[in-house]
Amino acid sequence: MELLLLACVALTGYLLGSVSFSLLLARRKGLNLREIGSGNLGATNASRALGPRAGIQVFLLDMLKGGLPTLFFAASSGLDSAIAAAAGAWLGHVFPLWHGFRGGKGVATLAGGFFILHPYAFLGAGFLFVGVRKRTKMMSAASIAFVLALVPLVWLLPTALNGPWILNWAIVAAVLTLWTHRSNLGRILRGQERKIGEEGL
Repeated sequence: MELLLLACVALTGYLLGSVSFSLLLARRKGLNLREIGSGNLGATNASRALGPRAGIQVFLLDMLKGGLPTLFFAASSGLDSAIAAAAGAWLGHVFPLWHGFRGGKGVATLAGGFFILHPYAFLGAGFLFVGVRKRTKMMSAASIAFVLALVPLVWLLPTALNGPWILNWAIVAAVLTLWTHRSNLGRILRGQERKIGEEGL
């Protein structure tokens, strides 16, 4: 019964995560985000297509769709359900049911979940994100640094919801983020990654 409950929670998170705010905002302006920039349905590509303000809006909305189901199930069903909701929301963002299973890279949605699961790790990784972004002027490098930093921060810092499954999810999330950013990593290593301010970003 517990596994069935967790599966239902994960499915709820997945369905919410499958809503692509970037694609919907672009459609309102008569644009197809699939045909702009990288074609990705994340905040970075939304910034290229719609401008920095829209990019920030998408980032915050994507955080909310990771954070709200995590918060709801943390309060109503406990830690295991909260992690299932966070993981489901991430999967929904990356593989959205409503948009042909082609979504974004999941960092904002992941951040929203960790804001609830482990706010101290979220804040620490957020400071690193800002520093790497300022230093490299690469959103991809900053995003990767953010998620990788979650692992040691979750391990080192206590929190009210602390439990081994949060660390396990942080490790899995780090691996998954490296996978969704594999093309960016290749361009970074070749010195070809696009920087903020280039081509409208």
